[in-house]
Amino acid sequence: MQAKESSILEKTILKLLPLWRDSNEGRRSRDQLELSEDLTAADEQVLKQWIDACLSDEGGEVAARAKAAALGNGFLSLSDKGRMRFLKLLSEHYGTNEQQLSELIQQWQTTSGNERNQLESSLRAALEPVRMKLLTQFSELPQGVKFLVDMRAELLALKKDAPELTPLEQDLKRLLTSWFDIGLLQLEQITWHSSAEILEKLIAYEAVHAIRSWDDLKNRLDSDRRCFAFFHPSMPNEPLIFVEVALVNGLSDNVQHLLDISAPVEDIKQADTAIFYSISNAQKGLAGISFGNFLIKRVVKLLQAEFPQLQQFSTLSPIPGLCRWIQKDPDLLAELSWLEKLQSQQISDAQITPAQKEQLMTIAAYYLSSVRQQNKHGRAGSAKDPVAHFHLSNGAQLERLNWMADSSVNGLKQSGGLMVNYLYKLEKIESNSRKYSEQGTINISGKVRKLLKAPALKLKEAS
Repeated sequence: MQAKESSILEKTILKLLPLWRDSNEGRRSRDQLELSEDLTAADEQVLKQWIDACLSDEGGEVAARAKAAALGNGFLSLSDKGRMRFLKLLSEHYGTNEQQLSELIQQWQTTSGNERNQLESSLRAALEPVRMKLLTQFSELPQGVKFLVDMRAELLALKKDAPELTPLEQDLKRLLTSWFDIGLLQLEQITWHSSAEILEKLIAYEAVHAIRSWDDLKNRLDSDRRCFAFFHPSMPNEPLIFVEVALVNGLSDNVQHLLDISAPVEDIKQADTAIFYSISNAQKGLAGISFGNFLIKRVVKLLQAEFPQLQQFSTLSPIPGLCRWIQKDPDLLAELSWLEKLQSQQISDAQITPAQKEQLMTIAAYYLSSVRQQNKHGRAGSAKDPVAHFHLSNGAQLERLNWMADSSVNGLKQSGGLMVNYLYKLEKIESNSRKYSEQGTINISGKVRKLLKAPALKLKEAS
């Protein structure tokens, strides 16, 4: 496995190894799976026999689960090389039974009535890869669901260089999608009095604005702040996604001001705006399984109930793809020759002219409102910027661009310090979301439209 990507699963393995050993402790020697660390060719034959036994009904369900526990314990004891071979074997040899499927299709084509209906049920079962049963057995082990989530995170990284792992990764995604249905998730508020384990994970998983100290975290959980997260019953101490909210007056235009631990606490009775300033997906293995839309809507309802005076719900969001997009267009990059100096802090904000500010603000407005991903039909699809796509698909309006709103090293690197407010107008969320998903329509405020009309650069869309 790639060393830089192995840490997620490796940490889980270190936790699970003693648990899974204990769950298999005291079993007879014939229930133990002995494998060499690197999983040799001879080991692979033993492994196949063991997997076949787990998948069979011989000895009953209890015996199959016991063998699955031994198999899981064996997997945890493998080296990086051995785990890669294990995953490849599972992906390449335990898919659908093609011969059985072909026979059922032929029978289905030549039958009708009740017999065809019965065959359809058999066809659905035959389409299910046999490894799904084994993955489900893993989920029943201690912390098995977390193990499978982290296994998928590992597979997402590994399949770039080992595409043969894709079938296993896709099967895991389908399984996890069904397990992590929004109806099964629990929304909880995280406070300074939450468990130390949860607070430590909040620090570790924050992906937008790094939490630099316990004082920083305490500030983000103060009386004028709120933090909410989705949890799953099978992973009660693992946030899936969380949002950090500041209760303020008016739209915030600078994230450093929001994160300033020396700033006075706001009077929440006077707050009229909730600012969503950080939304972090905490589990890489759940990539592509969306919770954000539901999270924002649920949090808005909770905030409305607690603070009826709130009139606005907005974000203060990064623009992570802006400078990458600019750098792909030589003409645009030449026009913005000063931008690299700003990013490397060779020049300060005070040295940027009003005309240069207008240039970058206009380009950013164009990028967010007009630059799209190409869909499978070759037509313009969703917004190219991932954060823009997230909020626009949730029904937000592109409200306002903010100059030097994030002067951190990362903020300068990814967007020249610019940030954007996406405004959630509650009465328009559903219609905005539908128009964006169906027609690609982006709801834009008058402020942003004015920027787009500014006499700045001749814009050229970069791929």
